[in-house]
Amino acid sequence: MRDTFHDELDQIGTELVEMSRLVAAAMSRATTALLDADISLAEAVISDDARVDATYRDLEERALDVLARQQPVATDLRTVVTTLRMIADLERMGDLAQHIAKVARMRYPTSAVPAELQDTIRDMGAVAGQIVAKAGAVIATQDTTRAVELESDDDVMDTLHRRLFSALLSEDWKHGVEPAIDITLIGRYYERFADHAVAVARRVVYLVTGEMPEPASTA
Repeated sequence: MRDTFHDELDQIGTELVEMSRLVAAAMSRATTALLDADISLAEAVISDDARVDATYRDLEERALDVLARQQPVATDLRTVVTTLRMIADLERMGDLAQHIAKVARMRYPTSAVPAELQDTIRDMGAVAGQIVAKAGAVIATQDTTRAVELESDDDVMDTLHRRLFSALLSEDWKHGVEPAIDITLIGRYYERFADHAVAVARRVVYLVTGEMPEPASTA
């Protein structure tokens, strides 16, 4: 009976990794759609989020089913509860990629990103991809060392996010209010995407050690 229980948890873990790949692909495609004003790609990201949502619902249902049937305690209970939280983090990451694609769609046929900020947004998309890929690897391997590294990786995203705000607040900003709102929202979506990936990694540390790591100092 316990072997079946752990087999079910292993399968859910495998599909969590696949879910991380789905949201990584969504963010990569959303970034391209945003920068290139690619309406077809933006529409694809928006519609494909249904697959992320379906995976979320399926995994949540299965994890809750395991919880009800097996009534786990101690480490096993921690595994199921932590898995449910990681599923929710990944689903939210998919939503954030979709939000970026919706901005791209809303501003089509022009790009929502002014030319001077294209490189910064491209870098944010690349960092988001690196962070979620590492989060997926951490789920697969339960490597707590790599999990802790994501706190530092997230600092790069925070630096890029601050760069956006510096541009918005500069006296040289000449694009008006509407693009400023777009960039503010876009920057927030990327930053939150990275934050959720870090949360996934921190939950893996908790899963393995039974202790939630302290957030990295922002001082």
